[in-house]
Amino acid sequence: MEFRVVKSKRKTLCLSIEPNGAVLVRAPLSVSEKEIGDFVHRHERWIASRLAKRKKRRTLSFNDWERLVLFGESYEIVQGKPKIESGQIALPVNGRGSALTEMVKRLAEEYMTAIVHEIASRFGFVYSRIRISSARTRWGSCSKTGTLSFTCFLAFVDPALAYYVAVHELCHTRCFNHGKEFWREVERVLPDWRVRRAKLRKEEDCLDFLR
Repeated sequence: MEFRVVKSKRKTLCLSIEPNGAVLVRAPLSVSEKEIGDFVHRHERWIASRLAKRKKRRTLSFNDWERLVLFGESYEIVQGKPKIESGQIALPVNGRGSALTEMVKRLAEEYMTAIVHEIASRFGFVYSRIRISSARTRWGSCSKTGTLSFTCFLAFVDPALAYYVAVHELCHTRCFNHGKEFWREVERVLPDWRVRRAKLRKEEDCLDFLR
């Protein structure tokens, strides 16, 4: 199996599937080629499963008058200068994917900022800032300085799942790992987190919607 390796000052090995379907291994600087090869071999079934899912993934159509749901709100696609207004999403004739991505980024910033602020206020979380990206490998992350990063593609999932991602990353401001203490903190804020996480795992093709 072919794969690409990127080494950095990380501590663990990590696998992901790139947008073009290539297998990417992120590895610590000290890990040998043999260790990386063994790691990929142990995860061949996982890789095969992810590649199979990619072949069946949903895609977006950008045809006029079709409807698109963003953060639970339905919009009609029309032709025009890029904007979201009165239940419609106006997109240019050419480059609709990139135009929509930019609009979704702005929408995601407004939406995620609002729910993060609400959760933080209710449960006493402290964070430094919110960053919105077009990341395709993860829904969100939290830096050690308290920066919460979210992919704009959260706009395509159920709002309840976006809420879970916000809770998950806020909990990392208190527990910077995925240990038992972290999951206890998540459950304190969101008792049904297991159900939401399971549903979110089925929505991973949303990360690959816009090309």
